[in-house]
Amino acid sequence: MSEHEVDLLIVGAGPTGLYGTYYAGFRGLTVALLDALPEVGGQIAALYPEKAIYDVAGFPAVRGQDLVDALYAQAAQADPLLLLGRSAVSVHEHHEGVDVTTDTGDVIRAKALLITAGIGNFTPRKLPVGSEYAGRGLRYFVPRLDELAGLDVVVVGGGDSALDWALGLEPIARSVTLVHRRPQFRAHERSVEQLHASSVRVLTPYEVHKISGEVAVEGVVVTTRAGDRQDLPAQAVVAALGFIADLGPIEGWGLQLRRRHILVDRTMRTNLSRVFAAGDVADYDGKIKLISIGFGEAALAVNHIATVVRPGSSATPGHSSDL
Repeated sequence: MSEHEVDLLIVGAGPTGLYGTYYAGFRGLTVALLDALPEVGGQIAALYPEKAIYDVAGFPAVRGQDLVDALYAQAAQADPLLLLGRSAVSVHEHHEGVDVTTDTGDVIRAKALLITAGIGNFTPRKLPVGSEYAGRGLRYFVPRLDELAGLDVVVVGGGDSALDWALGLEPIARSVTLVHRRPQFRAHERSVEQLHASSVRVLTPYEVHKISGEVAVEGVVVTTRAGDRQDLPAQAVVAALGFIADLGPIEGWGLQLRRRHILVDRTMRTNLSRVFAAGDVADYDGKIKLISIGFGEAALAVNHIATVVRPGSSATPGHSSDL
């Protein structure tokens, strides 16, 4: 449990939050970046790090994790205080700023708060068996595929993330087995075609019955409802069973909401004078959810936050090329 003081606290370390962090540094603000996930990158890093993204300005195509890595390198110029793996649970606004308390007991005293929480808190759906192997071979995220190079990997799930990780791991893992409880997949049709054309072993309709290993994962037993059984060698299990998303404690902060999104004005300010929002979590008439628009909303918010943090300063930032 610790206390921190900064000009700006940003809650949400996805693309919008990372860009907002850089921009806060550009405007000369000290900044802390908080996220419930243990890694920066938000949805992109957690759900589709290997997918190509085509609608980010300046990139004909960019792999999700490459975009996150570049945004993180850019944000690092602001020398932010990183507070990962913890959630903001309460907010107290007063005439000098905003005090935010986390689920770990940390208190961040900021002059303003920018919420870039995307779809809110999203937690992975847990594998029904083998929870004791979490962190010892069982994982729910694969931000960097090379962490599993040379291993026998069992991927569990039938959606886009499961197929993306299975196909991405195929060239570098010793073996990849995809286990899904239904014969049909929920993933994009092209990904399903690539899966069946690959060397990935596909087991349907199977479910994980047991994970074994003395210290870490050493094997997986999968079964069908008819009683068929397969014993699979494995040093890694990737459970891609989807996520549960909600705004969590944010809903109790006194913010004006519309369909689980935070309403903002044209400066990205909420109904609380020192609290702003940007990216997918923010809403206003005519809102369109795109990464590129989130970047613009973050810059707009930070420029107006600068006038709150330093009364008398201009919301007009000047050009970065003039520095």
